[in-house]
Amino acid sequence: MSLAQEIGIGIPNILLPKPSMDLKKWSVIACDQFTSEPEYWQDVKEIVSEAPSTYHMILPEVYLGTPEEEKRITGKQAVMQAYLKSNIFRQVDDLIYILRTVGDHTRRGLMVCLDLEQYDFHQGAKTLIRATEGTILDRLPPRIHIREKAPLECPHILVLFDDPNDSVFGPLDAQVMHLEEVYDFDLMLGSGHLTGLAVTDENVRERILSALRELINPEIFAEKYNLKPGLHKPLLFAMGDGNHSLATAKAIWEKMKPKVGMNHPARYALVEIENIHDPALTFEPIHRLVFDQHEDLLEEMQAYWGEQLTYREMDSLDTLTAIVDDAAEPWHQIGMVLADGLKLLEIHNPSSNLPVGTLQAFMDSFLAEGGADRIDYIHGTETLFEKSKAPGNAGFYVPAMDKSDLFKTVILDGALPRKTFSMGEAKEKRFYLECRRIQAA
Repeated sequence: MSLAQEIGIGIPNILLPKPSMDLKKWSVIACDQFTSEPEYWQDVKEIVSEAPSTYHMILPEVYLGTPEEEKRITGKQAVMQAYLKSNIFRQVDDLIYILRTVGDHTRRGLMVCLDLEQYDFHQGAKTLIRATEGTILDRLPPRIHIREKAPLECPHILVLFDDPNDSVFGPLDAQVMHLEEVYDFDLMLGSGHLTGLAVTDENVRERILSALRELINPEIFAEKYNLKPGLHKPLLFAMGDGNHSLATAKAIWEKMKPKVGMNHPARYALVEIENIHDPALTFEPIHRLVFDQHEDLLEEMQAYWGEQLTYREMDSLDTLTAIVDDAAEPWHQIGMVLADGLKLLEIHNPSSNLPVGTLQAFMDSFLAEGGADRIDYIHGTETLFEKSKAPGNAGFYVPAMDKSDLFKTVILDGALPRKTFSMGEAKEKRFYLECRRIQAA
């Protein structure tokens, strides 16, 4: 077994647009962003027009439930095939070191393939690669339908590793001037700048892989998380963004591997890995927005939590968000934004470790019983506050979790409640750019 295989990594065969292509039009943001802002995606459509673009290869979730949904699902594979036949790609058979600059900070990442044989998205998984939030199985079939017939993958998946000493990327930074630049351009709509550098030196590549392997050295692993040595299986990679996309790739691989054997491109998934301790990587909360209530939310919450729930009126958003963000009390505090005012919810003796988990348990019950038409998950506070003012809507402002707690929580407790955290604001999310063949030649 090679060093790469030992840590669940494959060296990718990445397809990039040729230098003559307009990468600003080619590269668009992850499909699950700006889901309550159709105007953003209208701007994308106008920028891209008919130019070759990943926009034509994805289903932005803002279109779910609209005529555009079926049109895009049925047309994606044809677009991919057309792009392959039109000879617009060049191939880079290396890891790619990524520098993503937004504002005054630069986040670092590395494009790799992850071995789906070493990944499990189910609760209680002990594999080297794990989910960090609950996977909603009902969300997989439509995604499977799209991916299983697609000749290419073009991921927005971000996967984290826990490297407080910066042993993986720190030494690589000193080699930047010796790496081959494969792209360097401004992203659309104020999302910053993206640079990609191919790791062509085999010695540099081996140092990266060795540093990753050292993170799961049994003694180092046990000491880092204050664990009894040998009691817990090592966790090297934990999901950041794109949990359901990676779960979809896993489900397809499990279905097809008895027919194709273990040496098939679908065994791997192309992802970007990032160090959770990167100073430019922030954990933002994911707020909740309820549309078109059929039942009174406060009455239903009081019935659900009983005497555990108290609430009080607040006179300003700044005061409300400051109290929630401070998280100074042992009970859970959540902001509620309505058209007619603001409330601070306080849930005492909660059953969940995180306020977002406490809220989501109620939300699941409320929606299952027909209390509202739907719920959306909002990354930006401005959008949350604006949309919450519409009659019948209600917004819930939740605090962010400390990113340093993620790995230990997953190791000890398993996956977090879904939509617990977001890595950065919406405009900082990963853009589609790199492609990879997932069907055998």
